[in-house]
Amino acid sequence: MEHKSAPRLMTVSEVADVMRVSRMTVYRLIHSGEMPAIRVGKSFRVPEVVVNQLLHAGLAEQTDTRAFGTEG
Repeated sequence: MEHKSAPRLMTVSEVADVMRVSRMTVYRLIHSGEMPAIRVGKSFRVPEVVVNQLLHAGLAEQTDTRAFGTEG
């Protein structure tokens, strides 16, 4: 039987540091539903895989707009 490790969870501050945005921006993303998070007591934890997916999606979007010349 294969044992899977638990997903790495990040604090709001860690997410903000990685994404280079404010903590308030991370809270807005969580409350709007754009960033899935788990509530632990009064705090939020965000799965690291979610942060990586959002960053990669943003990078892919930037590459697409440059490739098609639609960047303003």
